[in-house]
Formats: sequence, C-alpha cells, structure tokens
Amino acid sequence: MDLSIEETGELVAGFGEPRFRAAQIYKWVHQKGVSRFDEMTDLSLDLREKLRGLTIPGNLEILARQKSKDGTAKFLFGLQDNESIESVFLPHDYGNSVCVSTQVGCRMGCRFCASAMGGLVRNLTAGEIYAQVTGIQNDTGKRVSSIVIMGSGEPMDNLDHVLKFIAMVTDASGLHIGSRHITLSTCGVVPGIRKLAAYNLQITLSVSLHAPNDLIRDSIMPINRKHPIKELMGACSEYISVTNRRVTFEYALIQGVNDSAGQAEELGSLLRGMLCHVNLIPLNRVQERDYRQADRERVHRFTHILEGAGIPVTVRREKGADIDAACGQLRRRAIKDRV
Repeated sequence: MDLSIEETGELVAGFGEPRFRAAQIYKWVHQKGVSRFDEMTDLSLDLREKLRGLTIPGNLEILARQKSKDGTAKFLFGLQDNESIESVFLPHDYGNSVCVSTQVGCRMGCRFCASAMGGLVRNLTAGEIYAQVTGIQNDTGKRVSSIVIMGSGEPMDNLDHVLKFIAMVTDASGLHIGSRHITLSTCGVVPGIRKLAAYNLQITLSVSLHAPNDLIRDSIMPINRKHPIKELMGACSEYISVTNRRVTFEYALIQGVNDSAGQAEELGSLLRGMLCHVNLIPLNRVQERDYRQADRERVHRFTHILEGAGIPVTVRREKGADIDAACGQLRRRAIKDRV
C-alpha cells in the first residue's frame, strides 16, 4: 500500500516480471484493497509467493466501529506496531466522504482537541493513510468520492507522506478521486502552507482558525505563538494567489471564549476582501476538557454578523453527535480499556 505505481513497477522488474504486472498488483491493492496475495487471481502462483516473501498488502485491521443514527461511522484501525488510529465515514446526499488521520496522536496541543492528549507517537506512511480509505470502502460497501485530511494529527507535520498519499489516491490506477474532492486541514503551520502552495494542487486548503486575534488563539492553539495570525493570513493570501483556490477557515464556536458579537465583527474585519469561506462548527464535547458548545442563539448571531461583513459562511451540520465524534476520543477510550 505504501508503493506508488512507479515503485510497484520497480518491485516487479526486480522479480524479472513484465511491467504490466505492476498495474495488476496496484489495482488489487489500491482499488480493491485486498488483504491477501492469494486473492490476486490473475497473478501466477510464483509471483504471489515472491510478493508474500518480501511484502505485505498493507491493509489495516478494524479494531472497533461505531455507527451513528445519521449514518456517520467511526472506525478504529489497528496498525502493524499495535498502535491505532481513527477514521470517519460521512455519507452525504452528493456522495460519501472519509476523514483520514495522518499521525498517531498529535504534537500541536490544541486545548479543545482529544487527538493532542498524549502527544505525538509517530507519523503515518502514505499507505497507512490510503488504507483507511480502502478499509472503510470495503467495510461499508460504498464508494468513497471525497476525502477530508482532517483526522488525528497535523498533516503539515507529515507533509511528504501526505503529498504522496494525495498523488496515489488521485492516480487513475488507484481510486482516481479528483483533487477538487480532497480537503487538507492545518492548524496553521505556515511553512507547510507555503510548501503546499508551491505544488499548486487543486485541493481545498482548510485552516483551523478558531479565534479572531492572537490573544485568544494563543490561549487555545499553541501553534499561534510560533506563527501568529498576521503571518498565517499572509501565508493564506500567498496560497490563494498561487492556486486561485478559496481557503476555508474552520471556526469552532466555544461558549464564552470566541463566540461574542465583538469577536464576530473582529473576524469579519480580519477576513474581509480575502477569497475565503468560514465554516462555523458546533464544538464536539471532549470529556477531559471544560470547553462547551456555544448555544444556538449565539451561533445565529455570529453567522449574521459575518454575513453582514460580506464573508461567505456556513454552519457545519452536526454528524455523529451520538458517538465519539471528536477526533481522538475512540482511540483514547481503547487505550484506557487496555490499561
């Protein structure tokens, strides 16, 4: 699962096999997500034995799954080193989406996020990210048409593997998901945003902003002390200039922290004139944190003020509220159970 189509070709050539075998193997692994080489029935027994002696397909074991009454499903996948990660299946009227993780844990330390508890364990490989998509697709029996790189971990902290994953999942030999159907989320790692802009991919960049000023953002997102809002906005403007793609700003409304009328006006002033969209998010409750979701009246007021400032805004519909919806919660519960 870690190998690109070109790398699969090099592997096959090393076995003395014709290059067309690479396309066959790649299809079995990256389109069908097979778990055993014996399932690759158009390959010779000898080639299957060679593959088995040197590699593993790279699938992930489903350790647990939760399904919401709205159709959302959360998966806990087991990795080869006994670590685990979460992914989410999100059915929509327009197609099915999967939210994937890019790291085991996270080192960014955002105060309202369950993924950051316990810190970073390690990066995921491109194949481990890819296997979340094929694993969910095989389990649900439903075609995935869009991907959100917004699960546990900071994608910019593992950008090389994330870029390889994007290249593989958009490849016609793989799942062939269009770049415009992929969203990558960052908490504001400015060098990563600039590096991503240089690739000029037609994906959507989503920035977890969550505050209109440095004072609030410093208190809930430690990354802001390294890359404050002015620097972050500069990098986002550069990204828009290079790619001509709209940036989405994620803003989780936290009661008494960032949800006042004045803060809405401040956010409107910050973003005015920028090619962007604001996605207001009802905060997912994390048991170990004291933060509370803003009430509906304050959400409506915040939305109205942004619209009045000419900022395109939507309120994200809550999905999976009756399961461990916030990133990292299912994994943390599994760790506690093991202890």
